[in-house]
Amino acid sequence: MEATQGENMVNDALTRAAVFSPFLKLQLKRFPNVTSALGKGRFDQAMTRARAAGAEAQTVAAALRRERSALALALGVADLAGAMPLEQVIGTLSDFADDAVERALQDTFAQRTPDAEPLGFAVLALGKHGSRELNYSSDVDLLFLFDPETLPLKPREDAAQAAVRIGQRLIETLQKRDAEGYVFRVDMRLRPTPEVTPVALPVNAAISYYETSALPWERAAFIRARAVAGDMALSAYFLDAIHPFVWRRSLDFGAIGEVMSITGRIRDHYAQGQAFGPGFDLKRGRGGIREIEFFAQVQQLIHGGREPALRAPATLDALRALRDAGKITPDEAEALSDAYQLFRTIEHRLQMVDDRQTHSLPEDNEALDNVAHLHGLGSGDALLALLREPVTRVAGIYDTLRGEAEERLPQGIGALEEALLRAGMPDPAAARMRIESWRSGKARSLRTQAARDAFEAMLPGLIRTLAAAPDPARALNRFDDIVARLPSGINFFRLLEAQPELQQVLAAILSHAPALADQLGRRPELLDGLISKTAFEPPPPVEALIKEFRRAERGGEDYQLLLDRVRRLVNERRFALGVQLITGAADPIEVAGGYARVAEAAVRMLADAAVVEFEEKHGRVPGSELLILALGRLGGEGLTQASDLDLIYLFTGSFEAVSDGPKPLGATEYFNRLAQRVTAALNVQTAAGPLYEVDTRLRPSGADGLLAVSLDSFAEYQAKQAWTWEHMALTRARPVYGSGEGQEALQQTIDTVLNAERDAQKLLADAAKMRTEMAQHKPPQGPLDVKLGEGGLVDLEFAVHTLQLKHRIAFHPRLERAIEQLIAVKLVPPGVEEAHFLLARILVTLRLVSPDSAIPPEASQALVARVCGQGSWDALLAAQREARQRISGLWRAVKGEENAE
Repeated sequence: MEATQGENMVNDALTRAAVFSPFLKLQLKRFPNVTSALGKGRFDQAMTRARAAGAEAQTVAAALRRERSALALALGVADLAGAMPLEQVIGTLSDFADDAVERALQDTFAQRTPDAEPLGFAVLALGKHGSRELNYSSDVDLLFLFDPETLPLKPREDAAQAAVRIGQRLIETLQKRDAEGYVFRVDMRLRPTPEVTPVALPVNAAISYYETSALPWERAAFIRARAVAGDMALSAYFLDAIHPFVWRRSLDFGAIGEVMSITGRIRDHYAQGQAFGPGFDLKRGRGGIREIEFFAQVQQLIHGGREPALRAPATLDALRALRDAGKITPDEAEALSDAYQLFRTIEHRLQMVDDRQTHSLPEDNEALDNVAHLHGLGSGDALLALLREPVTRVAGIYDTLRGEAEERLPQGIGALEEALLRAGMPDPAAARMRIESWRSGKARSLRTQAARDAFEAMLPGLIRTLAAAPDPARALNRFDDIVARLPSGINFFRLLEAQPELQQVLAAILSHAPALADQLGRRPELLDGLISKTAFEPPPPVEALIKEFRRAERGGEDYQLLLDRVRRLVNERRFALGVQLITGAADPIEVAGGYARVAEAAVRMLADAAVVEFEEKHGRVPGSELLILALGRLGGEGLTQASDLDLIYLFTGSFEAVSDGPKPLGATEYFNRLAQRVTAALNVQTAAGPLYEVDTRLRPSGADGLLAVSLDSFAEYQAKQAWTWEHMALTRARPVYGSGEGQEALQQTIDTVLNAERDAQKLLADAAKMRTEMAQHKPPQGPLDVKLGEGGLVDLEFAVHTLQLKHRIAFHPRLERAIEQLIAVKLVPPGVEEAHFLLARILVTLRLVSPDSAIPPEASQALVARVCGQGSWDALLAAQREARQRISGLWRAVKGEENAE
């Protein structure tokens, strides 16, 4: 704001204030020093003088009343002059409210218990005060909480009595009127069951209420809740505890119905203010302020649990965040934002006239003209013309939340079967019996009326989608499994109704991917993550994934909650990758790389968490750190949905060192116990579901050896005792955890081992013997086992690793890179690389479609062929036979049985 404004603008604002606002006219006379600053266009000075207006008052209450009246004058004229944007006006009012509540509370404590710290009593702001959007003449919505253990008491007074007395005194200070006016009207009706509860509630009782008994509208109210006065730690404790109630992790499309129901009741209760024209209620009328706020809050309730950036309390901030996140269109955001600013400005004009908390346009023409003149318009008709189009536009946007009239499937046997036949169900009778079973309410997920209503609303669209699926009967049966296993179905059913495109994804899952269908039955919220467009994009690099997982951190999160959160996020990413594959959104090779990046990010995140938690009890081992070496498919950066993680735990420094914590441990015991913690973090079943199986049998001495050994011991073992197969495993080894220095030292150790001279004949003999023994102990699981079958991926790995070790060349943990380098030096014939990619695609795909490597159902064969780059199932079979023959020939040539061509 500049020091001065144009004289004409200022004089016009002062004239309008004096002529059309009796309230401002009075304040112009009461506060001549503020008026003088305004007359010179010095709005900053006017604000400063307004905040000092109570300096000579005898009590805090009197000081606040004078300050509030003077501030109303300074803000009112600045607003009329256009010297302050709306957001600054409402922000300044809200800041004063914060200060007023805090000073009034401090005064209350000083009067009651002057020698005690003002602890144990917290004031939260809700509504427009909470979002820093107070009206010109607004009340403040407050919630009082107390802690019986810390609240200062007077003699023979219990905590509940004390808290009520503090709350009542605070309310009186703020809203009592005298010749100086008042500070703020106080509204306590947003507390739990206000008709029966005291004004101040024990904090734990309030938490219990919101966790178990709160009504849907109270969720929307707490979007705008914030601590404003008193014991801030107590407020933080409460807000953190009810966070899951407000911001549900699962996408909550039921919020639409809840808020629309509230809107309907508002429209009915304030029916006379709904029609646009004189008497129109700018706040509650159709197309008014409340509908803009509710439109934003619905989107926040649906998506805010998963996307913290959408949790902006202020309406304009929320609209911008929703636009930026793609939840509403830019046109909607612009129309609603412009309308909101206009409506709030006119609302202020209504309230400036007599300092009344009114939101309705006057019905009297003369009074309506007066408001228009105060705003700088020529007549009430001009004011109506200014508002008409935005009101209509807001009402239209808000009504899009309602959607079309809900469709229902009929109840009677004949009518239902006819409807199913029209929908395209190949066996209407079987489908009808399945639906009748659901309607019986036997499934736990369908026992409540709300769940059954949501189910019936979703069912017509789902039936049409499943009827068009490759195998409708199979999809319907698997959906029945999900319904039977859901602990609660209401949100799952509402999500499917609200997002028809997810029905297509669900049909693909049910038709083709039993592994994904099983996961969905255990955790239906996995479907939520597919709404975001990013779910169908490749996962970012590992570092970016780690940042993504950390962005969801919450303050005060303990170790177990952190593990659950990371597991949940990782499982969502893995589920989305599987969906990418079966919907054809990604190449299986890209999906395999995505699985590996997600797994590595999980290892690093959970290892970090385990280390921090372990160090609290046992400290650190000086000069030592934990290192993790990935082998197998994780080392080669190409996992499947079902892959376990091959890991070796190592530590740097001396095994004789001792940790420096409260419970010191020797280095070997320290890192072995820490490794156990990391393994448990990765593979223990929790509420968030299982994560990965961890295989540590590739460590020195296998299952008989220590879980974690020193890097020096590892190097010595590999140089003097390791078997050939252990060196072959190292060709795909890759450090994934530890400091840069530690990982570099580990990589140098691996390089030294791999580049050592070795007996070529012994190498070939050992490799051939190992492959024969493996074939005996791990035969192919099915006709399409492209991993273990002859000419499969294991044969290819043996051939490549043998050549790498024999010639000390092409050491790259990614198999395709090693093959490229071997082809370049003519140790592997052209065509093997393509054979590897084809079999890898088949493996990744079948782990989802046919986990037992059997021939997949006919309806899924075309999908498998397509994602593997073949035109038909027969073409895929022919291509994989050719690939396996090529690999068999390579393996025989490496063993010296024939020449590879």
